[in-house]
Amino acid sequence: MAKLFVIIGAVSGFLSVALGAFGAHGLNEKITKHFMEIYQTAVQYQMYHSLALLLVGILAIQWPDNAGLRWSGYLMIAGITLFSGSLYVLSLTGIRWLGAITPLGGIAFLVAWFLLAVAAYQSL
Repeated sequence: MAKLFVIIGAVSGFLSVALGAFGAHGLNEKITKHFMEIYQTAVQYQMYHSLALLLVGILAIQWPDNAGLRWSGYLMIAGITLFSGSLYVLSLTGIRWLGAITPLGGIAFLVAWFLLAVAAYQSL
């Protein structure tokens, strides 16, 4: 579990940097300012939660049997996929109904952070 979260966190962080650079250099003149702001939000939240997923992976080395920590990691992955993924697709395609998926990713992030706090409380 720890290794999986560290690997996925690192790959997601890499992709966040790559997608951020692509947005800044390749999309700036191709999409509207409104959609560029949405794209940048996706990049920011992906990076924040990639770093959080790395933290979860590192903590999982210390607390390998903590179920809350494990679920926190899985929900971080789900949040990155649903929240940032839906915003990337929305900003590139303009398909507005994808915005309905974004809050599910936000909820996954919130629960993941809550479970991380509970895991730390239980283990410290």
